[in-house]
Amino acid sequence: MWNPLPPWLGGRKGTHPVAPADPACPQLDEADIALTLQPWSTVVIDRPSPEVEPSPPAPEGAYHSDVECGGWSTPYVTLRVASVRGLSHRYYGKPRQDAAQAMAGDAVVLAVADGVSGAESSAWGARRVCEAAIGDALRQLRAGEAAVDWPTATSAAAAILHQDAAMWLGTGEADQAQTERLFATTLVAGTVRHTGEGISVSLCRVGDSGAWILTPATGHFQPVFGPKSDPGNALVDGTVRALPRLPQTLEQAAFSLGPGEVLLLGTDGFGDPLGEGDGPVGALFAKQLATPPTPLWLAHLLDFSRETFDDDRTLLAVWPRAAAVGTEEGVHSGR
Repeated sequence: MWNPLPPWLGGRKGTHPVAPADPACPQLDEADIALTLQPWSTVVIDRPSPEVEPSPPAPEGAYHSDVECGGWSTPYVTLRVASVRGLSHRYYGKPRQDAAQAMAGDAVVLAVADGVSGAESSAWGARRVCEAAIGDALRQLRAGEAAVDWPTATSAAAAILHQDAAMWLGTGEADQAQTERLFATTLVAGTVRHTGEGISVSLCRVGDSGAWILTPATGHFQPVFGPKSDPGNALVDGTVRALPRLPQTLEQAAFSLGPGEVLLLGTDGFGDPLGEGDGPVGALFAKQLATPPTPLWLAHLLDFSRETFDDDRTLLAVWPRAAAVGTEEGVHSGR
């Protein structure tokens, strides 16, 4: 008798009935399969970067994978995210210093961070501020707040860095300079919520990572924040303003995401080659992000080769679903 449970849930191996082959379906031999399994070629834009075989990671510290990607949908939005290690870090055996996370509750809460290359353990710092900012934002929403107070959430992210630095150093506390030296990182965080009028977005930023509204039909990338060269994003010595240092006035933005628009959050490894979006990088992503790609395909695209651009790249994208703009088509979330 057929037991529908898999072996790890009590089923018996080999008890699933095997349907006979359909003679109408072509049967592939090994040669056919080999032809259908060609490896993806690296996406080359203009002149490629040199080919690099990664060096082994340093033995100390936590391991950070070369690539992370994922995605899911709620009834109202679809999310994709990918983060890839840059060629420079691969060559020198350094970890990917970007991080991105997203969670869904009363709102979808997002965070992208770029660890400052001069900090000793910025990969850890980037991951931790994403966790802390999202955690505090969810805490506020669960407590009944109508909207996230982003200065509070970014302060929580800075506080976790100070806490980790004190543990790292084995001291009771860590001052600003000590924490910066270990964990300095940028942060873009936000919420995406469904309202009666559509999709509402609230974002904040510390540092030079970016956010854009992409309109694939026109190929236009509208930056949400000021340019990377904005003096507000740099300290006196020209270094990146980053957590745990909190700005006097936090950059924030609130807007609605309309039909046919895509919200993008990304580190400067994506933003620098994108520029104003009117070049080949913009053309590639405007076309490929017209609809949500698979997470693996997004990671592959993000790992494009273009001369002089060898930083880590992270991109998080959110598309409104049909249900969010007044129709019932496509509301199943898969949950």
